[in-house]
Amino acid sequence: MENDILEMESLSDAEELGGDARLEMIAEDVVYPEEFLPTYHSIREGSTVTKVQLTEFDDKPDSLFFNDGVRRIDFILVYEDEDRKEFDKRHTFARRKRRREYFEASLMKMGMELEATRSVVDDNLMFVKVHMPWDTLCTYAEVLHIKLPIQPNDLSSQRSPWWHWLSVVTKPFYPDESLITKEAEFFTAPFEKDRLEYFYVKDKDLFFTSSTRSRMAYYILSRAPYEIRGSVKKFGIRKLLDGGVYKAAYPLHDCRFNVKSQEVGCPNERFRLYREWAHPKSFYKMQPLDLIRKYYGEKIGIYFAWLGFYTIMLALAAVVGLSCFIYGYKTQETSTWSKEVCDPDIGGKIVMCPQCDQECKYWRLNSTCEASKKLCIFDNFGTLVFAVFMAIWVTLFLEFWKRYQAELEYQWDTVEFLEQEEPPRPEYEAKCIYERKNPVTGVKEKVPYTACGRCVRVSIGIGTVLFWILLIVASIVAITVYRLAAFFAFSARLRAQDLKELEPLKEYVTPQMATSVTASLISFVVIMILNMLYERVAIWITNFELPRTKTDYENSLTLKMFLFQFVNYYSSCFYIAFAKGKAVGYPGRPVYLLGKYRNEECDPGGCLIELTTQLSIIMGGKAIWNNIQEVLLPWVKNVIFRYCTRASSQKVIPRWEQDYQLQSMSNLGLFYEYLEMVIQFGFVTLFVASFPLAPVLALVNNLFEIRVDAWKITTQFRRIVPEKAQDIGAWQPILQGVAILAVATNAMIIAFTSDMIPRLVYYWSFSVYPYGDHDSQTMQGYIESSLSIFNISDFSNFSRPLSVPYNITTCRYRDFRYPPGHPKEYEHNIYYWHVIAAKMAFIIVVEHIVYLTKFILSYVIPDVPYAVKEQMKREKYLTQVILHETNLKLVTKRLKPAHDIAHVISDGKLAKEELELNVDC
Repeated sequence: MENDILEMESLSDAEELGGDARLEMIAEDVVYPEEFLPTYHSIREGSTVTKVQLTEFDDKPDSLFFNDGVRRIDFILVYEDEDRKEFDKRHTFARRKRRREYFEASLMKMGMELEATRSVVDDNLMFVKVHMPWDTLCTYAEVLHIKLPIQPNDLSSQRSPWWHWLSVVTKPFYPDESLITKEAEFFTAPFEKDRLEYFYVKDKDLFFTSSTRSRMAYYILSRAPYEIRGSVKKFGIRKLLDGGVYKAAYPLHDCRFNVKSQEVGCPNERFRLYREWAHPKSFYKMQPLDLIRKYYGEKIGIYFAWLGFYTIMLALAAVVGLSCFIYGYKTQETSTWSKEVCDPDIGGKIVMCPQCDQECKYWRLNSTCEASKKLCIFDNFGTLVFAVFMAIWVTLFLEFWKRYQAELEYQWDTVEFLEQEEPPRPEYEAKCIYERKNPVTGVKEKVPYTACGRCVRVSIGIGTVLFWILLIVASIVAITVYRLAAFFAFSARLRAQDLKELEPLKEYVTPQMATSVTASLISFVVIMILNMLYERVAIWITNFELPRTKTDYENSLTLKMFLFQFVNYYSSCFYIAFAKGKAVGYPGRPVYLLGKYRNEECDPGGCLIELTTQLSIIMGGKAIWNNIQEVLLPWVKNVIFRYCTRASSQKVIPRWEQDYQLQSMSNLGLFYEYLEMVIQFGFVTLFVASFPLAPVLALVNNLFEIRVDAWKITTQFRRIVPEKAQDIGAWQPILQGVAILAVATNAMIIAFTSDMIPRLVYYWSFSVYPYGDHDSQTMQGYIESSLSIFNISDFSNFSRPLSVPYNITTCRYRDFRYPPGHPKEYEHNIYYWHVIAAKMAFIIVVEHIVYLTKFILSYVIPDVPYAVKEQMKREKYLTQVILHETNLKLVTKRLKPAHDIAHVISDGKLAKEELELNVDC
């Protein structure tokens, strides 16, 4: 049965069938205060509903106007005609029809003009065109404090000659100026209807942009009442969409994305955006941010501005990271310790202890020759320099982004953006059954829960999030168990000398590498599955908590999703970096997980190469999956929808119906886009010491991501309702938190995961007297000193290998312990304590230096550029002169004698002439 989920009371079928198209009295004080809906007028009880005028389609597919060709369409509402439903089901839709007619009558009473047209494809569909007249636009521009031009900007920065030369060189990387011209700069002020003559109005039809008109239209649509019964107040297009009264509500695209409109005066902004921004061939061009903001609004504009700025900054990090990779690749053959591993007379004669119990065999160190060479690519001094560079880079990125964001705030008039009182979400209001006194206004209001009930809901939400985080930890433990079991199997198989089928790859396929690759693939699959499941759980938890407004809802969901994604994506990397191989004991007394599985050991060169493998698989797999999902899914859905609703090829389809065939944007908007990029930002910064190519992969991905997102919203989605936004919101502090954590993680990776500190300790201390035999510092003999000796007769019966070569009595293992026969047999030696001290000193020194550098940079780089501050001061001054001086003149006029009035008027005319002179200049 079709029931409206937002309904607070039920009506009998008799009432439904007997409901006439007459409205009850709508009291002025039960919807919104006058300041929010100044054009609202009550509909008297018993009055007949004003029906929307029904017109025929005028066969103009590109028209953005009513049939009269004068009134511009600001919004489209789509519904199914209830009168064409089957008779036995028609009563089900009686309430929907009454609510829709009530809603449309309220809109017309509030000054909006409506016109309905039947679909040319589906006779059951009706399209309601919404237009805001000039007077209504002016009224709500003042209500929303929309800043509009008062005079051209006379402080535009003057470019130096070298800048002109640079612009000639960089011209191919900017959008075609014949298609996208530079937007004129104006000083702006909050609009006031009574002072219209002071605003820069050249053409009333162009004074308000299409995105501004749509935003004001949606403001009214979201507050217009559709039913009021006693104390129950129901209003807003979101409720009607959720209840099925309307099927869609959206502003119009101004043309097709790949063909210019034939309508005279059409700006063709969508076409221009596609040609110079969303088309794949424009991947190398800078983004036309002003046009994006003008067409889609500030919220979309600030996202693409941030993504573009992040990508440009990544280019610098990618160049440095690629240089470090090339340096490591070129020097891998010259590494002394790697040569010793591969040398038949050194690594070939060192017999390593088995790394698992019984089944594992003894193995020669030079069997890891190729792996040690690959490790040299990532574990070198260049990586240390790159890690420090990235710590400074992330600070510069965040600080310069604040400056760039301040410029955009000024240019896009969001510096003093006043967030209007947000209406409650329909889901929130539908469950309001308790009364409480508003602590701010003192007025009684309905809430969906008591204080105790809210505490219970939040507690259940926190408990659920913790449960899922523990589930991730359990999955990590399961993957760790797999690693141990797989390593046992690979060691028994790959160490066999008769492995003929892998002969070409035998040098590369070691037990550690095979285990790492397979475990990383399994980890990636588990991450993606848990991610899909938790998205539903997080949304369910947030819905259960019932946040009051959309902003509260997004902030709550952001915290839950990021916390989960952080644990989900990074936990396996943290395990490899800081847990694997750190507590393994020694061959005579190994450490066991769960009392059964012997803890996993690292390669003789450390676990860094495994962390690199894990990062590359997760980053690469995630990027490929997300891009395929973002490109294919919307396209396939649109193809299926067009196929199911295809019209005859002779029919001309109007603009509003073409847009209806596109996908609607998710209620969460850009939430998932931000989440994807912030997770990537974590990979680029948190573990970059182990994978210098991470910025390169991120850069390549982002070059695709910008164009994929642009292509998606330009060609596959209906036009998004424009929204104001001052910054990137809650994601800014999350980025700052990740940046602070990244310093610690990279310092600890270099100290505990890589083998750099032990090599430095050997080079400076243990290669020369009194610990070494060399005359000067050298890396020769490092492998011998970094491997401890174990007597195979000291194996326990449980861990003793089943097969023992008859010509050996000792084996080597990776640790710093005294040899057998020493008074402190198998205890940590002096080399171990030197290494520990050096690691701790390294972490402390590097962290303090980097944090101090970050603090100095944050202090030195101002958040707002000086030029922007000057322009803001100039704009405030002009606002005071133009908008407030008139009040002073009125007061002066009332206080002065009659014979002085003429002087006041002449002074006022003189001031206005001076202002016009300034504008002309």
